[in-house]
Order: sequence, then structure tokens, then C-alpha cells
Amino acid sequence: MSGGQKSRVAFACLTYAKPHVVILDEPTNHLDLEAIQALADALKGFCGGVLVVSHDQYFIKQVCSEIWVVGNQSVQIFGSDFDAYKNLALSSRKAK
Repeated sequence: MSGGQKSRVAFACLTYAKPHVVILDEPTNHLDLEAIQALADALKGFCGGVLVVSHDQYFIKQVCSEIWVVGNQSVQIFGSDFDAYKNLALSSRKAK
């Protein structure tokens, strides 16, 4: 099976179990755009908690209502949207 097929099977097993919380680490890896959109739509309709670790900006903007920043030995909620976080991160990189 390809990576995308394995991911689809894992997501099918996950939904079958009817969890209250879903933790996803880079869930869009190996998925095509259609599968990414289907996953985003499913997560938007999910009634439980979702924790996503991802580098996929499109996916983050589609799914996440809060952004938590991990760094400097702390975890803090970022008080704005993803674009503001991205601009802040880029600014701090340029300053170094």
C-alpha cells in the first residue's frame, strides 16, 4: 500500500473507534489535495477535541481555531490567527 492508502486506512479505523480526542502528527503527509480537503471537512464536523501538528499552512487555516506555540521550554496560546503567527515568525527570523 502507498503512504496515502495507509493514511486513509488509519483514518477509517480512527473514525470507527469514535474517539473524544484526536491527535494528528503531520496528517496531510502522503495525501492528495482531495483527501486533504476531505480530512479537513471531517475534522471541522468532529464534535471532540483535535490536536494537530502540521507544517501544512492550508490545512492549519482550514481546521484550527487556536494556535499554540511550543518553544523556549513553554507552551503558550497565540492570541491571533495563523497569518499573524507566520508574520511574527518570519520577522523574528529576519531579526537574527
